[in-house]
Amino acid sequence: MFYKNARIFGSDFQFHMGAFEVVDGKFGAVLPENVPADAIDLKGATVIPGLVEVHSHGCAGADFSDGDYEGLKTMAKQYAAWGVTSFAPASMTLPYDVLAKAFATARQLVDEDIEGLSVLRGIQMEGPFFCYAKRGAQNADYLRDPDFDAFKALFDGCGGLVRIVDVAPELPGAAEFVAKAKDLCTVSIAHTDSDYDHAKAAIDAGVSHLTHLYNAMPSIHHRKPGVIPAAVENEKVQAEIIADGFHIHPASVRLAFTMFKNRMVLVSDSGRCAGKSEGYQFDLGGQMAEVRGGVAKLVGTETIACSASNLWACLCNVISWGIPEEEAVRAATWNPARAIGAEAVVGSIEMGKRADFLVVAPGYESYRVFLAGKEL
Repeated sequence: MFYKNARIFGSDFQFHMGAFEVVDGKFGAVLPENVPADAIDLKGATVIPGLVEVHSHGCAGADFSDGDYEGLKTMAKQYAAWGVTSFAPASMTLPYDVLAKAFATARQLVDEDIEGLSVLRGIQMEGPFFCYAKRGAQNADYLRDPDFDAFKALFDGCGGLVRIVDVAPELPGAAEFVAKAKDLCTVSIAHTDSDYDHAKAAIDAGVSHLTHLYNAMPSIHHRKPGVIPAAVENEKVQAEIIADGFHIHPASVRLAFTMFKNRMVLVSDSGRCAGKSEGYQFDLGGQMAEVRGGVAKLVGTETIACSASNLWACLCNVISWGIPEEEAVRAATWNPARAIGAEAVVGSIEMGKRADFLVVAPGYESYRVFLAGKEL
């Protein structure tokens, strides 16, 4: 099947008017010279790869860390409706046995391969290797120093589905943990009070990712540069950013896209509250949270727990805040796919890749979702 008269986001991260082909659920020819007369006319609509979410705890009343298979399917269905065609759910700081159960549900969903759902392509293990001072909404009762053997047991238990593991680099044994874990998956700095030297040592050891930039890490200081400048200096490091409009001011989002040129990863960091109404209360890693003023906070505090947004909304936000469209789309597609090692399969519109794509109306007012070439 051919589609023509489309404004296509190409593998060069630029838009091109032209056509593309879908064959057996995968992209065929892109920008072909000859287009069949009966090709479907998209009438100038924008076509972008399906969004790739690498940091969301849940949505629609379900949370990955529950370890509930039906809840995980609910999440995958809702993600697809929001234009997220691939995802890597994030866990919380919890006991190892609870994490093992959640990771097993991820393995089950991958093995089932259910049509019409967003495809689970990995796990982000957010916790428990974090520092107390920057724990944020992570449960302090379950914080641990980096433990490669414990991580490896979880990694093996789910058949290697962990694609990102988070660590605070100032903790005892962090550098050694990074050096070993980097051979298995992406290693990210998160929930840290690290100085520049510890952060640089971790990056030199193999860290290539920052989890939710600015949040749960030291601010930039001209005499105490900390984590962020250490990451900016190394072009191998990508950085997530939560663009829900509550976690980070738009000016700081623009600064991030300037500092990490072509290295940004948009994430929602949503919880089970995403898609729920104001006042909704829920459990988050053993602590109660509620939707208050459009964002989730721990009950009785001003601590932001997670977002109530989704990746499509975050993409629209950053475009409206002045981020160039090409950079914004790349941050929601190719870059996150690369972070979880899925860039050979999804994340761009190229021959042979799975035909997950969105047909977007002018101004990003609406979209149509295609999973493996079939409209949702």
